[in-house]
Amino acid sequence: MLFREGLVRLLQEKGHDVVAAVADAQALKDAVGEHLPELAIIDVRMPPTMESDGADAAAALRDDYPELGLLLLSQHIELRPVLSLVGTPGFGYLLKDRVLDLADFVAAVERVARGGSALDPEVVRSLVRSTSASALDALSERELDVLRLVAEGHTNTAIAEKLFLSGRTVESHMRSVFSKLGLDDDGSTHRRVLAVVTYLESR
Repeated sequence: MLFREGLVRLLQEKGHDVVAAVADAQALKDAVGEHLPELAIIDVRMPPTMESDGADAAAALRDDYPELGLLLLSQHIELRPVLSLVGTPGFGYLLKDRVLDLADFVAAVERVARGGSALDPEVVRSLVRSTSASALDALSERELDVLRLVAEGHTNTAIAEKLFLSGRTVESHMRSVFSKLGLDDDGSTHRRVLAVVTYLESR
């Protein structure tokens, strides 16, 4: 409850309207149906079972409200409950510790609400460490660096600045990543995030 109320206060102080703050998965679905918000911030583990109730509710909300932004929070990395959501528009998954970095957290909230993505760097790093004998083995160290930053939701321009590369070099790395991971250009603006699905499917 304290964590939830803290989030409410933080978002309100940053100028966002919080239409509901609820304690369990069913109340979450009811509140979304009543208020039709732009974004729902959801704990992966919620009552009644305190297992994957929040993630399950998020998947159901994605089916019922495709335009709803979903930002999931978790104390520990739990990938399997959210696998179906990764790569979809307006999805984020952060560890709760990330909330302590207020600027990054608020930026992630606003990015997901606009239809973008936000994946915790620790989630991405754990996927890289745990993956073996997969398509990822074909990626160079630099391509993995670029892909990690893409998965965190950074633009090519931001990636170029962080890695001290030119924009064209980042674009070249991304074309190589897509090619090596077999991600065809189908016109989707979220092909970048779909690269992260390869991490999950390779586990």
